[in-house]
Amino acid sequence: MDQISTQRSLIDWSGAHAVLGAAARAAADAGVLVNIAVVDGGGLLAGFVRMAGAPLHSVEIAIDKAYTAASFELPTARWNEVLRGHSDAVRDGLVRRPRFVAFGGGLPIRLSGEMIGAIGVSGATEEQDTMIARAGLAAIGAE
Repeated sequence: MDQISTQRSLIDWSGAHAVLGAAARAAADAGVLVNIAVVDGGGLLAGFVRMAGAPLHSVEIAIDKAYTAASFELPTARWNEVLRGHSDAVRDGLVRRPRFVAFGGGLPIRLSGEMIGAIGVSGATEEQDTMIARAGLAAIGAE
């Protein structure tokens, strides 16, 4: 019998650290206080930064944005558009799922086309959260 081997690259601690640092610097430059989470491709927390004074509820929201982006390999800001093409039951049911976030600030992290994790930022506007997340991705040359 042939053995099947599958391997998936995941963001490691040094990559997560670089993403978090760059995102936190972008937030500081923008004058906003946010929470930033990086998860691996399986949605498990790889790193987290809470800027002092960032909204407390945003801690879990940042983690859930990263989890949602990783689990669907889709930016969280795209969900309004994606859900328009589904039935009322899917639109209603999906947004009620625990940990599902359907607004901006969560991005998959892809290197050389391979999904290795995701980032979630929460505490500012959706646009600012997304800009901060993109700054994190840029630090490691991710798409």
